Parts: sequence; C-alpha cells; structure tokens
Amino acid sequence: MGKLNFKVDKNKCIGCGRCISDCSCEVLERDENGLPKVIDGAEERCMKCQHCFAICPTGAISIFGKNPDKSLKTFKIQSPEAVLNLMQSRKSIRKFKQENLSRTTLNELKNMLPWIPTGCNNHSLAFTFIEDMESMKKFKKITYQKMEEMIAQNPNTETAQQMKTMLLEPYKAGKDRVFRNAPHALIVSSPVDAPCADIDPVIALSYFELYAQSLGVGTLWCGLLCRCWKATPSIVDELKLPNGYKPVYAMLFGVPDVKYERITQPEKYKIMSYGTVLTKFKSFVKDCEKSLLNFVK
Repeated sequence: MGKLNFKVDKNKCIGCGRCISDCSCEVLERDENGLPKVIDGAEERCMKCQHCFAICPTGAISIFGKNPDKSLKTFKIQSPEAVLNLMQSRKSIRKFKQENLSRTTLNELKNMLPWIPTGCNNHSLAFTFIEDMESMKKFKKITYQKMEEMIAQNPNTETAQQMKTMLLEPYKAGKDRVFRNAPHALIVSSPVDAPCADIDPVIALSYFELYAQSLGVGTLWCGLLCRCWKATPSIVDELKLPNGYKPVYAMLFGVPDVKYERITQPEKYKIMSYGTVLTKFKSFVKDCEKSLLNFVK
C-alpha cells in the first residue's frame, strides 16, 4: 500500500486496465490476479494527479485515502455555445460598484482553486485575497506611499519618472489607475523553484476570471500593480508571503458597474497549420524538381 495508500476494491474492479494505461508516470502494473497495483519502488514517481482514481469506471480505486463515492460524477457540457459565449463576453472591467462581494461568492471563488491545472501537478501556489473594501483601502494607501518614497529616492530614473506621471500624480488628482477602485484583489504567488513558477499563476487567474464571469463577478488583470512591486519590492512585504515565494500576477475583481450588451468583433490572430504548411512546401519542392527536369531535357 505504502504512502500512496493505493487500494483496489476487488468486488468492483473489472480489470479494464484504464488506470494503468493512463498513468503518465508509469507507477502501476497488473498483479498476478490482473488487478492494478503499485510497482515496487515506483511510488516516488507519482505526481498525485489522481488520474487512476478519476478514470476508473466502477469506482474501484482509492488513493491517498480518497473515497470515490464522495466524488462528483463528470458530465457532458450540454451547450458548448454557452461556454463560448462566456469566453466571448468576458471584458476587462474598470468600473466597479463600491460594495463587497458576499461571503458566499468569495467562498465559491476560493473553492474552485484546487482544480486549476499546474505544471507537474505542483500544488504549491499561494493565493492572497483582499476580501473587503477596507483592506483594499489600506493596501492601496501603502502601495502609493511606497511608490512615492521610491520616486523621491530615485527621482531621475526612467521608471520613477514614468510612475510619477502615469500613476502617482493621477492618484493625487483622484484617479486610481492601479486599482481602479476595485473592492477586491487576488495576488497569486509561487515558490521560486517551482517547475512552472512564472506560468502557473497566470493559468490560475485565467480559470479564476472565467469562473468569476459565470458568477456575475467582473475582473481586471492588474499589470500595473505587478509593475509597482517590481519597482518597489517593499510592497511585497505587505503580502506576508511564505518563505521562498514570489508574487507573479494580480487580478482585481468585484461587482461590475457597467453592462456590456453585445460581443465585440475583434481582429483575428494569425493561425497556421504545421501539417498543411509542410505539405504545401513538399508539393512546391516537387513542382520545382519537375520544372528543373523539364528545363534540363
């Protein structure tokens, strides 16, 4: 059994082998009775993805003490169009109602986070929520104060001059360009030595904002806050991150104070097909060879 606590209910297992074939770390094999078991000495390879647990059609497998009877069943999306519309209608919100989200909504947003994908299934991200307007007001004040101190200490640097013109002076004039008067924020941090330290937080926020959209919560990627803490690292101290962690990106959120009535019509990106391009290139080479042979003849 070992530390994986891998168990098979012999009365439920049908010997299909799906758990074995889907184990990307090759931790499982069949025993003498055809049932799945952990390969001797292979436990260290397990990345705790629970794919073996999830793929079993009869719920015969338990791992890490997880009971399959307590897991929700997957179901087919009935309306892909609705999912696409959710993605198409997402907008960066820069006007928020000055009210806190309900505790229920905040908990729903938090409870979704364990299912976000991460590189190597590394579940070591840290999520710092600013959960109410009073806390946001405090963090905002500290951010702008530290920004002003940095500018005073290094007034002639390009960074200081830009932040003074773009952020500090507008703030003093009543325009909050960093936080957009949002009532909430989420900062995602990662261990500096994580396998995908710089991309996992971005993936997490991508999932977060789509789920938030489904709950009627507006979001805004807050690159300006990231710029602030890079220019003024002491801002990070306010987050009280675990040792060895670095903040990667931030997102503002709250109830939107705007309503968009229709989907936009954005310019299309370049989309290329490797297979098609390669086939056309080979065809082009063959045509050139034929032309050259005809010329020689």
